[in-house]
Amino acid sequence: MTTVKSTTSRSGSGARGGSAADSGLRALIVTIYGLYAREVGGWLSVSSLIRLMAELGVDEQAVRSSISRLKRRGILESERIDGRAGYALSAHAREILAAGDRRIFRRRRGTLDEGWVLAVFSVPESERRRRHTLRSRLSWLGFGSVGPGVWIAPAHLSAEARDVLLREELAEYVDLFEGRYLGFATAPEQVARWWDLESLDALYAQFCSDHEPVLARWRASRGKDETGMAFADYVRVLTAWRRLPYLDPGLAPELLPRDWSGSRAADLFFALRRRLEEPSHRFVEGVRQ
Repeated sequence: MTTVKSTTSRSGSGARGGSAADSGLRALIVTIYGLYAREVGGWLSVSSLIRLMAELGVDEQAVRSSISRLKRRGILESERIDGRAGYALSAHAREILAAGDRRIFRRRRGTLDEGWVLAVFSVPESERRRRHTLRSRLSWLGFGSVGPGVWIAPAHLSAEARDVLLREELAEYVDLFEGRYLGFATAPEQVARWWDLESLDALYAQFCSDHEPVLARWRASRGKDETGMAFADYVRVLTAWRRLPYLDPGLAPELLPRDWSGSRAADLFFALRRRLEEPSHRFVEGVRQ
């Protein structure tokens, strides 16, 4: 999910733009729910969410519009608690967020010895929409494409792939295998064909370019306790970060290009998390009271 810079302007004027801006707003809301709603039963009042999004420069009308879209997509469900209007995460959304925690907040890197998991699939032409869904899910898991109907990933993704394919009711179309690469080109040469590592490296480099100044600003703040700013920065950085570990298969370092930006980006994200997580949480607690 991409973060749209116009959605974070203080005026909020970009929040009601095209579909990319709408998607960016929904991503911010999902980040807020993932970070702060699950710890209190998965629910946030409308008033609290509007206040939190205002800190990100988004106006009330845009927030309500995005909430409606998330409700239609089955992510949020309307619920009143103690007479207060609000929205709770659906059971499906909670499953997705819980699975995402394992990918987003952990550093996972494969080894040369672990081998590979292969997904071999065949979907009838009459169910071409399922074929598109299957390819999208495999790509989102970090699989690369060997050829038509054959996708590959490091073996450490095999359990997660099974869980996702079963949850999405796609398992009947897929056979999963674990194995080792025996040749004939070198493994790094093949990896460069199976994945678009150049584009992924560019995304990591852009993340660094966007957020290294944020870390520098906080390191220069001399411990100032600006909780609202911490909240806004943390939500933005996590929203920008959380798609990247899904695009990254977690290949062994020996298979990656030199000067791989992913390592620098991960160092940056976890440094920002350590600096911003606690004051951000305190800001949200104050808003929820």
